[in-house]
Amino acid sequence: MITALLIDDDKHLRKGMKSLLERYAADIRIVGEADSVKSGIEALEKYKPQVIFLDIHLADGTGFDILEEFANNHGKLTSHIVFITAHEQYALKAFKFSALDFLLKPVDPEELQKTIAKIKVTLEKNTSFEHIDLLLENIRRKVDNFKRIALSTSDGIHLFEIADIIRCESKDNYTQFFIKNHKPLLISKTLKEYEELLTEHGFERIHQSHLINLAYLKSYIKTDGGYVIMADNTNIPIAQRKKERLQELIKSL
Repeated sequence: MITALLIDDDKHLRKGMKSLLERYAADIRIVGEADSVKSGIEALEKYKPQVIFLDIHLADGTGFDILEEFANNHGKLTSHIVFITAHEQYALKAFKFSALDFLLKPVDPEELQKTIAKIKVTLEKNTSFEHIDLLLENIRRKVDNFKRIALSTSDGIHLFEIADIIRCESKDNYTQFFIKNHKPLLISKTLKEYEELLTEHGFERIHQSHLINLAYLKSYIKTDGGYVIMADNTNIPIAQRKKERLQELIKSL
């Protein structure tokens, strides 16, 4: 049985979440509830849950305040966190860069089931929980230009400097990351998801299967259909419709 804590200042949402969990996740047991930063910290200290379903906005502060204050008083939090939030673009972006799960209000049963499946897998991993520190770092700084990204693999969650990512390659519904001075990593998310996150960091999708960091582009070869040579000496094909844009980007570098 997986123990969980539900922190939300809306009692109707708490009631709804409990009903959804009873229906779709019988092996998750809500051991406690809280409706504020103060009661949330007290509940964390008392129950030490494996999973926290955490609302962002609370009457006396935010869910981030709970994580920060708990960490300051007790050290690193070692619970799996699922944020429950309205559609707040900045927060969602921070969650994605930190490899943290979130559910949008109103909670969709299908999305909840997907999240529950991920929770079970994550709890079996050797997770360091440094991605929570990364989230708090990004939230505190309140900047959109995040410098690091958390990547969740089959053996745990790893943090990397975005500037060290050379390229990403699509592998069906997975994405393989090629990172400076590191072995390739296979992530169970699509290339499109990472394209949306990394484009503003100097990455360009030059082919259906390839997203490259322009900082590591060595050569653009026009023969043989057109391809680029990257810093790791790989040849990456260029889609016909991407050639003109890539040439314009190279001129601006």
